[in-house]
Amino acid sequence: MAARLSLRDVNLRFGGIKVLEDVSFEVEPGAIFGLVGPNGAGKTSLFNCISGHYRPSGGSITIDGDEVLGLVPARLARHGLARTFQHPALQLKATVLENVLLGGHTSLPGGPVSWALRVPRTVRAERALRADARALLERNSLGWAADLPADELSHGLHKGIELCRALMLKPSLLLLDEPAAGLSHGEVEQFIATVRKLREEDDVTVVIVEHHMGLISALTDRVVVLDHGRKLMEGTAADAQADPRVIEAYLGKDAVDDAA
Repeated sequence: MAARLSLRDVNLRFGGIKVLEDVSFEVEPGAIFGLVGPNGAGKTSLFNCISGHYRPSGGSITIDGDEVLGLVPARLARHGLARTFQHPALQLKATVLENVLLGGHTSLPGGPVSWALRVPRTVRAERALRADARALLERNSLGWAADLPADELSHGLHKGIELCRALMLKPSLLLLDEPAAGLSHGEVEQFIATVRKLREEDDVTVVIVEHHMGLISALTDRVVVLDHGRKLMEGTAADAQADPRVIEAYLGKDAVDDAA
């Protein structure tokens, strides 16, 4: 069986600056995989390469064995990829339901003309999409907020709305960029339960960029640690937390010397 996601020697340069250098790893179907490392390590840049927002300078990225390097986000959605961002980009004056519906617009038949003319098949598809969005909000304990403007809700709930919007694509591969940032302890616990449910009930493979090591330890099967754009190590979260190279990258050489 092909890896759900495979990276081989991915490089990224901005002018003469190396942002990523020869990054390689594989994520098996159904895995929950973590990308960790200090600020500036290249984690979000790597996410941007995988999700089509940056075009790598070299290497290979495959999803289920299909080469996707250089594809734009809309085409990657057809390969089952969806992502969230560290800072949710919601339409704050729109309702929660309207924000979630934006995640499913690519599945509507026809185009702007048929949408404007309210062609019957488009109307039927839109009704089905709205039902799916409401069901998704209910499943994620946000049904009560469906008709409220997004700007009336907290940052933590904004994260939940963005997750529902990504799930409207019915992804097989979900990229989550710092999903715990700004969440309370209770919201982090709820998020952990949600991601586990996605794997167990929907067979979604998840890749998470996160600084919250408690979340990474609780959720992930394996992690890759990046430092200065290169892969420092790969293993379990416990392996990473015990690795002197990782400790040094996060805390500085003195921390390693003191622990020796």
